[in-house]
Amino acid sequence: MLKVGLTGGIGAGKSEVSRLLVGHGAVLIDSDRIAREVVEPGTPGLAAVVEEFGPGVLRPDGTLDRPALGAVVFADPDRLAALNAIVHPLVRDRSAELEKEAGPDSVVVHDVPLLTENGLAPLYDLVVVVDAAPETQLDRLVRLRGMTEEDARARMAAQATREQRRAVADLVVDNDGPVEELAARVREVWAELTRRAAERG
Repeated sequence: MLKVGLTGGIGAGKSEVSRLLVGHGAVLIDSDRIAREVVEPGTPGLAAVVEEFGPGVLRPDGTLDRPALGAVVFADPDRLAALNAIVHPLVRDRSAELEKEAGPDSVVVHDVPLLTENGLAPLYDLVVVVDAAPETQLDRLVRLRGMTEEDARARMAAQATREQRRAVADLVVDNDGPVEELAARVREVWAELTRRAAERG
């Protein structure tokens, strides 16, 4: 099994790259999606969040009120640390389960938005960084996601720099061009990943 960490700045096109890799046969483990699953109604994760933060973080239907929780944790590093202490171990355990299910010959791609920021590169056999120029990211966030320029710049500034991400990369997917170019580059990356997986035996 080859464990690949996939990351990239907001608006760089990481989701598209992960979709293309799955099309080639990668097993995708999406940490953001798992982080949502582990706090769904009826889970021990949600019970722990409510115990820590109170019933005010629940919607009337019993689901987690993410904006309400976000308002609490993003203003207070200690509260954010408390939330991470609940959610991160659950995400890690679920990711390990999915990895086991993937089988020994798989290329397992972990989609991890904050890989660089959280110093997680050593956890993977190889790190793939999806990279785009800041002006490309900004254009996509404003044009495709409907963000204001100010909000987009703030989100970008809160993440690792382009240089920091590239410093942890084993492979870089440049994504400033059209989708056709991206598809060709991902084919090359997939060939490299399968080659390395075969070497590992």
